[in-house]
Amino acid sequence: MKTEQENCTVTVRGIQRVEGDDDVVELVTGGRFSRHGGRWLIRYEESDATGYGGCHTSLRYDPQKGQVVLLRTGEVHSQLIVEEGKRHQCTYDTGCGTVILGVNGSRIEAELDEQGGTLEFHYSLDVNTALVSENDVYVTVIPR
Repeated sequence: MKTEQENCTVTVRGIQRVEGDDDVVELVTGGRFSRHGGRWLIRYEESDATGYGGCHTSLRYDPQKGQVVLLRTGEVHSQLIVEEGKRHQCTYDTGCGTVILGVNGSRIEAELDEQGGTLEFHYSLDVNTALVSENDVYVTVIPR
């Protein structure tokens, strides 16, 4: 559903690799794109197609820290911190309960300005240091 706050079209393409199998999900939706204190903020609504229907997602990219924070609220709550070369422990709501995941950031690339642009980040998830999945996220923001 479009709101008056939407000022861009957001395309998110996520690839999750588990034991050699790729699962690809793509979402194109209206969203909000802004800059606050040197950080870029991309906000959008998830859909049932992504498995997160009823959730609001915020991606905050901080070029000074080289960090992406993914915050999901609504039906499930989760926060992932992706930072190149660092491992963060984050909470992730599975819908059946919350788990603590290790998030190992491997690469972040961004070309964002007031006219939109792209953000991509790559990370792996682990539980008790055992690899769960490798993930690639590609985000494109096009102003309306």
